[in-house]
Amino acid sequence: MTSVSIDDTGSMGPLVARLNRGGQRLRQADRARPWVLDTLVVVVAVVMFCLPDLLPEGKADGPPRLRLKLTELPLAATLALQAGLVLPLLWRRRKPLVAFGVIAAVFLLQWSLGAVLRADVALLVALYSLALHGRLPQLPWAGAVMAGAMVLVALRVSPAVSVWDALFFLLSTATAALALGLVIRFRRAQLTGLRERAARLEIERDQRSRLATATERARVAREMHDIVGHNLAVIISLADAGAYATDAAPERGKETLNLIGDTGRQALGELRRVLGVLREAADEDDPSSGPLLSPQPGIMDIETLCAGVRAAGPEVVYRTAGDMDTLDSGVQLTAYRIVQEALTNTLKHAGAGTRVNLSLVVEDTRLEIRVQDTGPPGPTEPPDEEGHGLVGMRERAALYGGIVTAGPAAHGGWRVDVTLDLTPQGGDR
Repeated sequence: MTSVSIDDTGSMGPLVARLNRGGQRLRQADRARPWVLDTLVVVVAVVMFCLPDLLPEGKADGPPRLRLKLTELPLAATLALQAGLVLPLLWRRRKPLVAFGVIAAVFLLQWSLGAVLRADVALLVALYSLALHGRLPQLPWAGAVMAGAMVLVALRVSPAVSVWDALFFLLSTATAALALGLVIRFRRAQLTGLRERAARLEIERDQRSRLATATERARVAREMHDIVGHNLAVIISLADAGAYATDAAPERGKETLNLIGDTGRQALGELRRVLGVLREAADEDDPSSGPLLSPQPGIMDIETLCAGVRAAGPEVVYRTAGDMDTLDSGVQLTAYRIVQEALTNTLKHAGAGTRVNLSLVVEDTRLEIRVQDTGPPGPTEPPDEEGHGLVGMRERAALYGGIVTAGPAAHGGWRVDVTLDLTPQGGDR
């Protein structure tokens, strides 16, 4: 028993690769100059099948009984029939039905005269080309013509070969040519379909990548808006309060400056965390080279957020009801950012002398968030147009089927109500 090593089988790899490259170059050259291959087919047919019939020793082939029944054609007639059989192969790919029709007509004429030519193989080439390049509804008609021609040939050679044996051989040969053309046609169609599908998948992959990039940019933009907007509002409020307290209570001014520094460092840390996701992933062998990312803020961080706002002046009353620990991280981040945006708007529009009532209530499958302030000490006009803050709130709430309602409160001030749907996706509503 002979064993084959891996090296023996692997040695075929370069040969197969060279054959593939050669086939690709041949197909490219054929697409650039298709007439070259068509001409080459005609030249090969002339050399292999036409020239032997023109030589004296080539005419004596065949059984004696068959030679007596066949007609000896003059040279001019032989050349004319050979030309009619071979030359139409020049347009076998561009006009396969016309080429098959002309060759079949010459073939029937030749056998009706009782002549035999080796160039008759052109009819099989024409049938193969019609199956490969022609329209499929044309094949039944071509098959009927081919069957009639084969019957004529079988009758002509009946003195030497049984009609049924001749028909079996001739029809089998014609069927093989037809089947070969169809197999290659379907194989090419399959490869074309696979290439088109691969191209579509590549386009879809690029589109998904672009959508994911756009989504991530939008998320980062919202995060940066919330971080920068809130912390700058706190810093501005602390700076204003520190400016008034510097003359009356210098120690309060120093405390205010310390709070401004802490708030700025916190904002800088959060910005680094958000911008870190835009960097390339760190090398797996050196995890320390990547950005140090802190966890996303959640419900537990709202108290710290309220403390920072209180340091800027407003009085914040914060309460919760329900089981907050059961909320997933996405809901907690959404709730944190909504509260952060609402408190930032309070600092911007109501100032440091307002009172804020903040409540988070988990009830069944809903999380209700309410932020209501008493407004500024003096009269003020509501903003003329909706800012990016409320738009950001609605975008975040929409991720959980939420509803955001904002507007003036009944007894003065501003009120923001948000309801988030906590029903898991795919669950019953």
